Amino acid sequence: MQRASQETNRAPLSVADQFNLTMRLGHISKMGNGYLRRLLVVGATSVTRRAETTDTRTGAWVRSLLGRKPTRLVTVAIANKTARTAWAMLVRQEDYRASAMA
Repeated sequence: MQRASQETNRAPLSVADQFNLTMRLGHISKMGNGYLRRLLVVGATSVTRRAETTDTRTGAWVRSLLGRKPTRLVTVAIANKTARTAWAMLVRQEDYRASAMA
């Protein structure tokens, strides 16, 4: 029987394992599809660069992270969040629903 701390500290074994909600901020495993990982990071880099001019909930979240964390870590965190969102949409067979700005 594994303890919860052992479970959260194990390395992701597959792309599907990367979407565990207990993973630390900014972590993307180097296992899995390198091309897909590269595309996610490039897209996240664009989001990070445009955060100052984007007046959305995501833009506010990115700006708050950039105030506390290094730019590259924030970029990878966005890529990880995007990957988890895409995985959830695929598993549930749902379309993307952007939340309204509060």
